[in-house]
Order: sequence, then structure tokens, then C-alpha cells
Amino acid sequence: MTTTVERTIQTTASPEQVFPYLVDFRNATEWDAGTVSCERVSGDGSPGTVYKNVSKFAGNTVELEYTTEEVSEPRFVIVGRNETTTSHDTITVRPNGSGSQVTYRADFEFTGFARFLGPLMTPLLGRLGDRTAAQLKEALDRR
Repeated sequence: MTTTVERTIQTTASPEQVFPYLVDFRNATEWDAGTVSCERVSGDGSPGTVYKNVSKFAGNTVELEYTTEEVSEPRFVIVGRNETTTSHDTITVRPNGSGSQVTYRADFEFTGFARFLGPLMTPLLGRLGDRTAAQLKEALDRR
């Protein structure tokens, strides 16, 4: 079962500011409501770069290893995995007047026992998406 969370925000920051900021996934600590820490393990931000991301979700600490799959303006794709979850995240940055429109889509797949929790996770992931959208807008507007 796949659960999708997608949010679109408008920001005053230009695509030239936004895209490289988001591609450096270490910045997720500033804009992702769940991220507690995010460190680059290997690579330079291009495809194949690996990050260790630690998040808080539903009162639990969750660690995922993210690998950058695509960096091709206006799109950035990164995939996070652990033993029970795969998160396939696509971020698209488009010009919008003097600022940008950013669409963040995360497709979550749960495996093992966690797959039975998928329906329970949907509203929790939706709330996380709302909080992340607000935090993302705030972080980008400060740029």
C-alpha cells in the first residue's frame, strides 16, 4: 500500500535560491517539520549522494537512509529507506512571479508488519505534510 502526501507552497524566494537549498538535503532540519538531524554520509549532492536522516514521527524516532536519485531542474528526487518504510520524495521548483512555487510529494510504502498500519498512518502523515508545508514556506521566505 502506498500513501501519498503532496503539498504546494508559494514563496517569495527565487527558483535560483530555492532549488540548490532544497537539493542540499542537510537543510531538511530547517524546513521539514519532522526532521531532527540530517547529515551527508557520502557524495556531493548529485545523484548517488547518501544522507542519514533522523526524524520524529508519531512520538517515535525514525531513521532513514536517503539516496539522491535525480537532480534535474526543476525536479529533485530522493528516496529514503529503512527496514519498514520507503519514502520516494519528489520536489519540483517552478518560477511564480518574482518567487517560486514548490511542490513536495512523498510516496510512502510500508513493508512487513508496518504495512498493516498504513491506513492509520494516513492522517498522521497528512498532518505532518501540513506542518512541513508551513515550515517550508517560512524557511524559504527568509531566504
